[in-house]
Amino acid sequence: MTYKFKTPIYITKPLIPNKYEYYSLLDDIFNSKILSNNGLNVIKLELSLKTVLNVPNLRLFNNGTTALLVAIKALHLSGEVITTPFTFPATPHSLMWNGLKPVFCDINEQTMNINPDEIEKHITNKTSAILAVHTFGTPCLTLSIKEIAKKYNLKIIYDSAHAFMTKIGNVDIGNLGDISMFSFHPTKLFHTAEGGALTYMDDSLTQEIELLRNFGIKEEGIILSDGINGKMNELQASLGLLVLNMVNEERLKRMNIDKLYREMLSKKEGIYFQFLPNFITPSYQYFPIRIKEKEFGKSRDFIYNKLKEYNVFSRKYFYPLCTDFSYYNGSKDFPVAQKVSNEVLCLPFYGELTNDDIINICNIILE
Repeated sequence: MTYKFKTPIYITKPLIPNKYEYYSLLDDIFNSKILSNNGLNVIKLELSLKTVLNVPNLRLFNNGTTALLVAIKALHLSGEVITTPFTFPATPHSLMWNGLKPVFCDINEQTMNINPDEIEKHITNKTSAILAVHTFGTPCLTLSIKEIAKKYNLKIIYDSAHAFMTKIGNVDIGNLGDISMFSFHPTKLFHTAEGGALTYMDDSLTQEIELLRNFGIKEEGIILSDGINGKMNELQASLGLLVLNMVNEERLKRMNIDKLYREMLSKKEGIYFQFLPNFITPSYQYFPIRIKEKEFGKSRDFIYNKLKEYNVFSRKYFYPLCTDFSYYNGSKDFPVAQKVSNEVLCLPFYGELTNDDIINICNIILE
C-alpha cells in the first residue's frame, strides 16, 4: 500500500546544528570583530578536516567552484584537459574560466565515472591534465588514471565534491592525484552553508594556493600573483565546526537507509545500482538508481514524475549531460554517458527519513 506524503520529501536535507551552540560561536566572532582573513574558526576547521580526511595539506574556500578554479590555476595547466560529460556544469566551467578546453571522455556504465579505457584516444600534444569526478562518491579507477597520467606527463585533479570521507581500502580519497576538490554546499553530507576545500600531497603547492585564494597578496603592499577572493569566512567555518560533529551519526543513518533501499528495490527487474567494490568505504552522499525502461516497463522520467504526485522529489543527476549544452557544442558522441544520463534517478537520502518513509518510496516505484 502506498500513500502521498503530507509534507514534501526532497532529495536531501542539510544537517543543522543546535542554534544556541551556533549563537555561542557567533558571540565570540562578534566580540573579536574578525569575520574573515584566516580567523580562528577557519584555522580550527582546517585542522579538524585534515584529521577527518587524513590528508597532509588542506585549504578552505568560500565554495567548491572557487576551490576548483584555484586548483586548475595552481597547477599552471594549458591547452586541453580531459574530463567527463556526466557531472555538474561547474566541472567543465572551471576549465573554461581558466582558458582551457574541456575534452570530454565517455564513462564506464557500471561506475558512472570517466572510463580510463577511453582516455588515451583523447590525448593530444595539447593535453595537460585529467579532471576526473568521483561520481556520487564512488571513486574513479585511480590506479589506471595514474598510469595514464605518468605515461603522458599529465596532472590529475579529482573533483571529490561527492566523496567526503570516501576511502579506497585504507587510502583516504583526498590523497590521490595532484589536487582534490571537496564541496561543502548544503546538499553535501558535510557542509558549511557554502564552502569547499582543496587537499594535496605536495607541500610546495601551499604558497601558490594561499596566494591564489587571497588576491595574490603575500603581505601588505606585496602582490605576487593574480589571485582572487576565495577565502572562507568565520560564519561559514563556525557552522562547519558544529556540523562536523554530526557527520558520523548521519553516515550511520544513511548506511541503514542505503541497505533498506537495496533490499527492497533489488527485487524488481530493471532497477540497477551503481557498482561499488567491497573494498570501498562510500561517502553516502547520494543514492542513485538506474531504471532500464525495457526491463522495468516504465521510463526513468515516468517514475520521476510519478514520485512527484506522491510529494516525493527525486533528481535526474546528471541530466542533461554537459555535452548536451549548446555552450559545449551539443556533441552526442558519448553513447554510454548519454544512456546513463537518461536512466539515473537519485532518490531521497538523508538521516531524518524513517524506515516507513523508505518503504513507501520503494512501494511507489515498485507498484
